[in-house]
Amino acid sequence: MSTNIGGTLARYEGRDRNLDSRKTAVLVVDAQNAELQPEILQQHPEFAEALKNRALPAMSRLLDAARERGVEVIYTVIESLTQDGRDRSLDHKLSNIHVPKGSPLAKVIDDVAPMGDEIVLPKTSSGVFNSTNIDYVLRNLGIENVIITGFVTDQCIDMAIRDGADRGYYMVCAADACAAYTEQRHAAALKVFGGYCRVQNVDEILATIVAD
Repeated sequence: MSTNIGGTLARYEGRDRNLDSRKTAVLVVDAQNAELQPEILQQHPEFAEALKNRALPAMSRLLDAARERGVEVIYTVIESLTQDGRDRSLDHKLSNIHVPKGSPLAKVIDDVAPMGDEIVLPKTSSGVFNSTNIDYVLRNLGIENVIITGFVTDQCIDMAIRDGADRGYYMVCAADACAAYTEQRHAAALKVFGGYCRVQNVDEILATIVAD
């Protein structure tokens, strides 16, 4: 693709490129105990199935390999800064979404929990770039490429990918390490936001991570 910028011709070769491990982060979105509550799993059996048999195993494999290669791992979870949630976004208030500060529901699922001093950012909106300082953190870390994994595909994953792309990050979605409340919603989201990122499975992504 060619783009004319200020009278000069800049050329871009599409979304297929290797990911420098030193400039790459995995962002784990909302993989927290709140998503394992019985009422959610009972109400959304396809989601429960996807978590157990696809998304969590794929996420674990991605995180293990990323750490081995020196890729930064960052988490975000839905968690208010207060006990009563007065700091939440209006949308979360209207939707009755509230995980109190310090609640066990805000903890990352044990199977994919943070290691060492990996960063965990609490958020109170769908978009991690809107309600946390993640943009500031990523730039301080020298990150250019962001691999997204987590829940749910058609909500917080979608927001993270679009917002990250708009801020100039090279976004990659680990499709098999994400899940939505139905498989139809998962597939539809991947198709819709695919214009903002590279959509690949974990094994395909790992094949593109290089250490210079």
